[in-house]
Amino acid sequence: MKRYIFLLTIAVFVPYFMQAQDLADALRYSNIQVQGTARSAAMGNAFGALGGDFTSASINPAGIGVYRSSEFTVTPIFGNTNVETNYLGTNRESSDFKFSLNNMGYVYAVPVAANNEAGLVNINFGLGYNRVKDLNSDAVIQGFGVNGSYMDYFADRANQGIWSDFYEELAWKTDVLLKDENNNEYYSDFQDANYGQSQRKTYSKNGSIDEYSLSMGLNFNHKLYLGIAWGINDLYYSQGTTIYENDEIGHTPPFVNNFQFDESLTTYGVGHNFKFGAIYKPINELRLGVSIHTPTFYRLTDDFSTTMYSDITYVDGRDTYQEDSPYNEYDYHLQTPMRATFSGAVVLGKSGIISVDYELVNYGKAKLKNGGGGDDFIDQNAEISEAYKTSGNLRIGGELMATKNISLRAGLEYLQSPYNKNAFETKQLNGDANTMVYAGGIGYRTGSFFADLAYRYSTLEDFDYPYPTPGSVDYPAPKAASFKTVKNDVIFTLGFRF
Repeated sequence: MKRYIFLLTIAVFVPYFMQAQDLADALRYSNIQVQGTARSAAMGNAFGALGGDFTSASINPAGIGVYRSSEFTVTPIFGNTNVETNYLGTNRESSDFKFSLNNMGYVYAVPVAANNEAGLVNINFGLGYNRVKDLNSDAVIQGFGVNGSYMDYFADRANQGIWSDFYEELAWKTDVLLKDENNNEYYSDFQDANYGQSQRKTYSKNGSIDEYSLSMGLNFNHKLYLGIAWGINDLYYSQGTTIYENDEIGHTPPFVNNFQFDESLTTYGVGHNFKFGAIYKPINELRLGVSIHTPTFYRLTDDFSTTMYSDITYVDGRDTYQEDSPYNEYDYHLQTPMRATFSGAVVLGKSGIISVDYELVNYGKAKLKNGGGGDDFIDQNAEISEAYKTSGNLRIGGELMATKNISLRAGLEYLQSPYNKNAFETKQLNGDANTMVYAGGIGYRTGSFFADLAYRYSTLEDFDYPYPTPGSVDYPAPKAASFKTVKNDVIFTLGFRF
């Protein structure tokens, strides 16, 4: 029951989704946070100068050389991610629970010669994986009496001659996007009625990046440790978003009672990188570490689809519609930035350890490459370079030997916002969006067996818009929503030495 029978011929453009690989994707897969064993987690992952823990394979592989005996570890994690939002003065809260495997590692220690304490003492090999990014969370934002609509973005694009099978075509077929034939202009009922509807958006995100490592560490004189690791990153991410707008006023027919627009994105692929590191002990009480991570080179695939639903009251009745987009698959490459970590640790005899890591990474160096159809991503890479900066991530940890068998641990991580405070001639909302992590734990060791328990509390407050801002000043810009994300993780490691 279209209100307008005729549709002017629209030039066919590449679907909008085909250009959806952008600065957000580059940051999502570049901004990693190692989550290895419970001991490392409890000490803020400040293990760049310590070693003797499989998490070292993803921080400083020289730490693999610190082992004096072989070891196997397995680390399950149980966590909750809670997201509180505020949009146009309305607060909402969502929680997501997870149970997964954070780490599994095996180190094989090979003494070069019996009782040899000079020259090359050990050649050690590590095989296993550490989780380096958790991508699970749910969130919802909701506002009432909204001044603006997602359909403004669709109408603005249509008026520019941009027409996509994933966006405008669905809105047109479900009678949400309309056309004034007299003025040759697209519009929506909400715009025509000066808005005032309610708006809700839900987010469901799932996935992780797991790094499988093959590493080697060398021990020279118990003073110099060198290491190399080959990392193979398994990436899986799925995101579903739903925007729902509802007429709270009850306008005179014909009018859109409500519409719902769903987007579904799945990204998967494999990347590889190399890590090089060294640890040096100028004296027994002091350890200094440095490591360099090459970029991770990903080959990724995006699967994308959209669906539009609408409920419309006409003068002569009421109808509902549903339209599905085509299914599309898109291949591309991503190169993440290099990383450098500088570390120091003080060993307090047999009573404890204090350790500090400082990591530098320039997120503006991330690059999208080799898009399907020959896309070279020149514009997107220029945006990445302008939007992101070099960030310094600080990790501090300590361990106290409470008894011969029991250790108490605490740690802190400060992960600086990757956003430039000013970019694109405006202030960026997330320029101060820093992540804080507080951790603590306990460890028990006896003979060849050990068990570690850690608790991590992390918090981040950032901002996002529910939909893109229309390019024309004829449409009101959407307001930003705030997201306060709090993660509570309990991590448990079982280990065996032999």
